Amino acid sequence: MPVSKRKSRLLSSLGEFGLINTLARNLPVSGEVFVGVGDDAAVVKGDSKKYMLFTTDMIAEDVHFKRGDSPVFIGQKAMSCNISDVAAMGGVPKFAVISIGLPKTLSVEYVKKIYQGLEKRAREFGVVIVGGDTIKSDKIIINVALTGEVEKESLVRRSGAKKGDWIFVTGPLGKSFGSAHHLSFKPRLKESRYLVKHFQPSAMIDISDGLAPDLGHILEASQVGARLKEGKIPRRNQASLKEALYDGEDFELLFTLSPKNVDKLLRTRTPFSFYHIGEITGKNGKIILLDKNLQVREIHPKGFEHF
Repeated sequence: MPVSKRKSRLLSSLGEFGLINTLARNLPVSGEVFVGVGDDAAVVKGDSKKYMLFTTDMIAEDVHFKRGDSPVFIGQKAMSCNISDVAAMGGVPKFAVISIGLPKTLSVEYVKKIYQGLEKRAREFGVVIVGGDTIKSDKIIINVALTGEVEKESLVRRSGAKKGDWIFVTGPLGKSFGSAHHLSFKPRLKESRYLVKHFQPSAMIDISDGLAPDLGHILEASQVGARLKEGKIPRRNQASLKEALYDGEDFELLFTLSPKNVDKLLRTRTPFSFYHIGEITGKNGKIILLDKNLQVREIHPKGFEHF
């Protein structure tokens, strides 16, 4: 009797987040894990006062940077992406290991400059590089795995937003690639630590995929909806609304505050700029936009995916 051949699905049929969800179903579980797949960093039980944070991020040539870009900036970006993830959890980065794939035609000087960038950003944010690996590859690939820690009372996840919370971002959005912000940005770690110490955000994420997609992650995790106000969304270099919503690579923090903490924030002279862009609404998962003509329309959270 002939054996039927089952047609294998392509990655393009799942998409990046569909693949993540598929793979995550088979991961082992442990009582030591407080938060696993689905946030900016995994959270593991530490001591009586703090959690340990684990995150990893990979950047690749012709996706996140070009070979003609400054190798120092490429290195900085590789480290900064991971520090930004730790900031989104309210924590502090600690130790990193770095794996890098390199074409054999690269000059030693170019590679040394990549590591200069990695080390520069690590020192700036108190990260100690403790190891890594190198392999040959057709294009440059850099992966940083980073640990951190966070006080238990300071931990912020994507899943805490409630109806009536206000939505904020820490800076302008859009045109990140056109302005080279995607290479030169600094993680909003100071802003994060200030927020968790004084205002305790109910939910937080860093904007890597775009405002709409990353807000969508908060809405899905928190089982709420959102209303944004076009005129309040800060934009970089006269970015269009579409660019501000979907360009990504901004690495600003997107966070929500309860009405009580909003009142406290409005009464406080802060050392940082926080931009109020909307509110959390009922449990429908939709993002509603009030445009500059006071017309209401739904916008979709889907943005860039690798597959």
